Amino acid sequence: MSINTKGFYSTLAVKMEASAIREILKLVQNPEVISLAGGMPDPATFPTEELNEVVKQILAKNSACALQYSSTEGLTELREFILNWLAEVKEKAGLDNIMITSGSQQGLDLVSKVLLNPGDTLIVELPSYLAALNAFRSYGGEMVGIPMDDEGMQIDILEETLAKLKNDRKKVKFIYTISNFQNPAGVTMSLARRKKILEVAKKFEVLILEDNPYDKLRFEGEPIPSIYSLDNEGYVISLGTFSKILCPGLRLAWILGNKKIIEKLVIMKQATDLCTTALNQLIAYEYCRQNDIDKNIESNVEIYRRKRNAMLEALDKYFPVEVIWTKPQGGFFVVATLPEHIDTGEMLKEAIKENVAYVPGGSFFADGKGQNTMRLSFCYPSVEDIDEGIKRLGKVIKRRIKN
Repeated sequence: MSINTKGFYSTLAVKMEASAIREILKLVQNPEVISLAGGMPDPATFPTEELNEVVKQILAKNSACALQYSSTEGLTELREFILNWLAEVKEKAGLDNIMITSGSQQGLDLVSKVLLNPGDTLIVELPSYLAALNAFRSYGGEMVGIPMDDEGMQIDILEETLAKLKNDRKKVKFIYTISNFQNPAGVTMSLARRKKILEVAKKFEVLILEDNPYDKLRFEGEPIPSIYSLDNEGYVISLGTFSKILCPGLRLAWILGNKKIIEKLVIMKQATDLCTTALNQLIAYEYCRQNDIDKNIESNVEIYRRKRNAMLEALDKYFPVEVIWTKPQGGFFVVATLPEHIDTGEMLKEAIKENVAYVPGGSFFADGKGQNTMRLSFCYPSVEDIDEGIKRLGKVIKRRIKN
């Protein structure tokens, strides 16, 4: 008889659940299913030939470093490149303010581990990134959601909420925001809101965790300074990644922040994986040194802009008038809001039968709401599949509305 493992699990393991997105992706292995669910970059954006040459050079000339352990903070040359490349932080951040992580998800996990005790309060957007919510939840964080509008988190509600929490003697550790082309909503926080959220954070002595994976994927409009770049007092921790601008398979990201917090994050990472793989760090560094990463990003933006446009056009063409959706200026995602009586989690079964998939929105809402919303991803499918997928989904929604 096999051992019953139930009694061996930690409290953390018992309360963790599988990602809704990962579970959905298992359902869409059928090649006939058009998936608008996953946020995977288009493989056409990967600079495969250049990376192939870089790997050959590294293994031929620098294998001793590439195949060895690395420092926990990350390779100095890669960290220096990132600091110089991010022009807006160049003058205010040094090597003590940056560390390399094995993907942004590790950054979210490390920040949660360093800052959260069970029962600590944090602020999140409604909706917010599912994997971040899972990370915060895993360390016992109690999330309070703040609704968004077209300019991002609504600061008046944020301030009122923080005041109430303070009166209730609740310690709020940080405010989590995805400032550019938010996942899942696609919304970008305005400059005025960025300045105001910083003011509010200082007033209530709360940190800001700014997740910024899509910053460089802007299709229109002028770039907006990051909240991190506006901060002169060490309130902001910023996450960035190579996953959306180079390739996710390298699992390379970075954290910028107050050097005292970075020190703690480095110690915590030593207990997690010791260091991020040196080979992948060298691949990213040598690629960036030998090639123009901004030029590669520009070509990627053209690909994703066409796909974003295709999705918005298809939504106009095929979705009923009862549905509204966001219109992102960049990034990977659109959120559609259906009539309140429609549960998109239940509707997914019908959509799969029509060979189209999406992510039900309820998983992105820390307050348990959002069941009538859905996240639609335009980054991976082709323009033709986007059109056909939205057409199929439109039929499903119209049937639901009539019923």
